[in-house]
Amino acid sequence: MAWCDGRCTLIVICSLQLVAALQRQVIDFLGYQWAPILANFLHIMAVILGVFGTVQFRSRYIILYAVWLVIWVGWNSFIICFYLEVGHLSQDREFLMTFNTSLHRSWWMEHGPGCLVTAVPDSPLAPQDHHVITISGCLLDYQYIEVVSASLQVFLALFGFVYACYVSKVFLEDEDNVDFIGGFDSYGYRPPQKNSHLQLQPLYT
Repeated sequence: MAWCDGRCTLIVICSLQLVAALQRQVIDFLGYQWAPILANFLHIMAVILGVFGTVQFRSRYIILYAVWLVIWVGWNSFIICFYLEVGHLSQDREFLMTFNTSLHRSWWMEHGPGCLVTAVPDSPLAPQDHHVITISGCLLDYQYIEVVSASLQVFLALFGFVYACYVSKVFLEDEDNVDFIGGFDSYGYRPPQKNSHLQLQPLYT
């Protein structure tokens, strides 16, 4: 059944989105990236709403999930442009990710594959209660890891949007059919009732 295939596929896509979002949420928590943390939380709630709507045949929830996916694609596109420093965006403006509450950057900056972190003691460039480090030997720079992560989110969101539109359309059509059939049942067919009093008509000859 194509309808069941679409519904089951949407549940699988939502499950993959949850796994990817939770993994990203943990990394952003470790890096104190408060703006992505907030966005990830809203995304997780929207995906759960989409799963609930799919399982319970609630088209409105799926539509809300689809609308959020449009916003989610926009946010991740911004993340990609931010780390690639497209246009006037610069990673020096890291306060955009931390709400200017900390000096932390992406967790992958120090923990990327092959990265060697060396502390620079007594550096005059270090702010109070902070230290300067040098990072070398990374097999893949942290900004590219962030770009790949955001691209994966966009990829899943696009598939989720397509299937959400399809499944919600099927649900709405089923709801219309039920309302149409139920309309006859609710009103019922009542044959014209006969009047108990006979009306006498004058007879002319």
